[in-house]
Amino acid sequence: MPQTSVVFSSILGPSHSGQVQPGMGERGSGASSSGELVFQEGRLISGSLEALMEHLVPTVDYYPDRTYIFTFLLSSRVFIPPHDLLARVGQICLEQRQQLETPGSEKAKLKSFSAKIVQLLKEWTEAFPYDFQDEKAMAELKAITHRVTLCDEENGTVKKAIAQMTQSLLLSLAARSQLQELREKLRSPAMDKGSVLKAKPPATQKDILGVCCDPLVLAQQLTHIELERVSSIHPEDLMQIVSHMDSRDKHRCRGDLTKTYSLEAYDNWFNCLSMLVATEVCRVVKKKHRTRMLEFFIDVARECFNIGNFNSMMAIISGMNLSPVARLKKTWSKVKTAKFDVLEHHMDPSSNFCNYRTALQGATQRSQMANSSREKIVIPVFNLFVKDIYFLHKIHTNHLPNGHVNFKKFWEISRQIHEFMTWTQVECPFEKDKKIQNYLLTAPIYSEEALFIASFESEGPENHMEKDSWKTLRA
Repeated sequence: MPQTSVVFSSILGPSHSGQVQPGMGERGSGASSSGELVFQEGRLISGSLEALMEHLVPTVDYYPDRTYIFTFLLSSRVFIPPHDLLARVGQICLEQRQQLETPGSEKAKLKSFSAKIVQLLKEWTEAFPYDFQDEKAMAELKAITHRVTLCDEENGTVKKAIAQMTQSLLLSLAARSQLQELREKLRSPAMDKGSVLKAKPPATQKDILGVCCDPLVLAQQLTHIELERVSSIHPEDLMQIVSHMDSRDKHRCRGDLTKTYSLEAYDNWFNCLSMLVATEVCRVVKKKHRTRMLEFFIDVARECFNIGNFNSMMAIISGMNLSPVARLKKTWSKVKTAKFDVLEHHMDPSSNFCNYRTALQGATQRSQMANSSREKIVIPVFNLFVKDIYFLHKIHTNHLPNGHVNFKKFWEISRQIHEFMTWTQVECPFEKDKKIQNYLLTAPIYSEEALFIASFESEGPENHMEKDSWKTLRA
């Protein structure tokens, strides 16, 4: 997928601010019979659902912009299931084909039209292959491609393109199926991680410093895990954030567990990493060693920031800010907190995380101009990304007062999702260390109660509230 800044700079139609374009505008094959498209400063901002569907379908003289294809295919599922959209696309194609098959029509035009339909289907199956897990969608795809091949009996060019498209689609679906089976085997009800401890493990058990004492190396291995996990998230998974929230929409895509699991698993990883950090600190008996552990994680978080791995950085900071860790005042008094203060400044929640967003923008610009894969890494704080999509959806309505789809809203949601997907496709440049990753993914973590017990055992309760909590925990 090309860089977002390039793809989304394309203009989806003629300019003329706020001008209503009857029919399909630049399509050049007649007007829409069931709606209008509205453009503002050259960008499509609204239209009826029917007009938007017609705008998706090529003609002899027109092919939709790639950004429009991605945006509409992604956002349309809020209003209509993919298999129903595919059926409507098939109907529009059939109507256009019948016009081209009238006596005296040129066969070359029919072949050109057929080739463009196959190209549209190819882009659909490549961008959203999992739409075709649905038997209804696959049946519609077969029906359309069958009709198209009837126009290509002489040289078979279209047939070859369809065969290649179908093979690629089936390979994608097979890979998805294998991944789902693997997920089900590995799926654990306990935070998708190692066992949850309710008491301190034996002193002989290794801690993170016994496995990796280099902050940069640990940050690199965390980045490996982040990129592996985030790569299982697809655009349609993220669009469910919108479709699941919109309970008023009768046709919203409800999604299955395999889709929501991708989001849940990634979110759980953040929580697990936070709890692991807190566990590693609280389990240490000696104050000197606890101080070293805190300073180590501060350095790891700083290296994550330098790499562009903001999600792991935020998880580490969150772990150190959990109450059982934050209350260890004697330990913190020995920590050189200057570096930690800088990290907290970057993640200051004031002004809607303004400092973080500035850093994210800088990392994004670095990624776009990168000469090496190391500079391309951008892993945003996933919870904040989800909240941005959520508020964008809640602030703006799906429909305008005239009944048009508010395409300007979905354009922005699609742009953000496309940018996120661009980041997920970066190949991790760091060498994988299985020993370190195994520890990060399977090391036992404390329950919330165990964290407080370990914390109070290290530094006793200091006020009435802590004393009451400690008494309750011991009981």
